[in-house]
Amino acid sequence: MTTILIFLAAIAAFIFFVIGIYNSLINLRNRVKNAFAQIDVQLTRRHDLIPNLVEAVKGYMKHERETLEAVISARNAASSSLDAAKIDPSNAAAMQELGKSEGALGSALGRLFALSEAYPDLKANQNMIQFQEELTTTENKVAFSRQAFNDSVLTYNNKAENFPNNIIAGMFKFELASFLEIESPEVREVPDVNFTS
Repeated sequence: MTTILIFLAAIAAFIFFVIGIYNSLINLRNRVKNAFAQIDVQLTRRHDLIPNLVEAVKGYMKHERETLEAVISARNAASSSLDAAKIDPSNAAAMQELGKSEGALGSALGRLFALSEAYPDLKANQNMIQFQEELTTTENKVAFSRQAFNDSVLTYNNKAENFPNNIIAGMFKFELASFLEIESPEVREVPDVNFTS
């Protein structure tokens, strides 16, 4: 009789152990989704600001149509990538595509702001100044949200890959999440340092 009770207690302990791991994986996966929702809010805000910014500079930059079209095209691609990533924030391909498209959008905006330097009236325009400030603030919020998302992904992936959690994760098909890395060519460039005067 005691052998049966010990056996049943061991089975019950094992079941509670599996349930505990399963629940913790669910909680961490939901944190990843929530962290991505914060990125979604900031990127949507950024995408919504861009058409207004383009309209503000259109009158000044009549000869820079190609740059304006590149910004709008990059914005539309980034918006589509964001919609795809919202479906499953743990999808590696969707995260990689979102990172690429956001990097392309950042580059296009950088070119737009660089060109705007050649237009003194535009540089002094209050709407332009306000849009630049709002985009800068949004960029900072995106960076903070991306860091929180990537931290959540790291915690979730560690939990899913550690033994014996990896067995439970495999049994219940918990896929690893992917980090969101927004590639910006400017960040990768080596600065040119010249000490000659």
